[in-house]
Amino acid sequence: MLKIFGSFVLFLYNMVTRTERIRVLWNRFIEEATLIGVNSIFIVGIVSAFIGAVTCIQIAYNLTNPLIPKSTIGYMVREMTILELAPTITSIVLAGKVGSSIAGGLGTMRITEQISALEVMGINSTSYLVLPRILASMFMFPLLVILAMALSILGGYLAGTLSGVMAPQDYIEGIRTDFIPYNIVFALIKAVVFAFLVSGISAYKGYYTEGGALEVGAASTAAVTNSIIAILLADYVLAAVLL
Repeated sequence: MLKIFGSFVLFLYNMVTRTERIRVLWNRFIEEATLIGVNSIFIVGIVSAFIGAVTCIQIAYNLTNPLIPKSTIGYMVREMTILELAPTITSIVLAGKVGSSIAGGLGTMRITEQISALEVMGINSTSYLVLPRILASMFMFPLLVILAMALSILGGYLAGTLSGVMAPQDYIEGIRTDFIPYNIVFALIKAVVFAFLVSGISAYKGYYTEGGALEVGAASTAAVTNSIIAILLADYVLAAVLL
């Protein structure tokens, strides 16, 4: 475990030393931001909207006490979405989509000796290939989390009002009750940390792939598995430290 952690730290150190020119990194950053962020909007939107809808319906199903106001449903949907569901579930979904893509791409480049060709030409392959992916992930994950928050709350509103479990004004009153702006900051901090973990672990697994096509698949699987475990551990640590 310590050997792997040390190798990961050296991997990150090599990435930030002898970097490429700013213009080259900027172009690579834009390419990766498009692949990571723009191409993930659809899946993030679908997942977040239905999670908000299901959360609203299930909370309404359990709140049978007539003494509890219906606006509590909107309040609980907002708190669960901002604090946990939007940043964590979105990052887990992106770990499967983005993480496997990063690991598979770098693993294929490794076994076809494209990375070795870059190093022969004097290019720092970790800086050229990995750094833009990590920076793009840390930039796009928070934006996708903000989108997930909005669509999840909207999905809860549509599910609650169209199914007839609550009036629209009750839901709106609930999502406006006792709002704490720091919760948004906390969720975005989680998104940045999760983005670093997903992109860093996936890039590490793909970069050091050895063998053939079978090993590339194994590296992608290991990258997704390790990224999800790291997300859950970081989720607990951040909640314990920042809340």
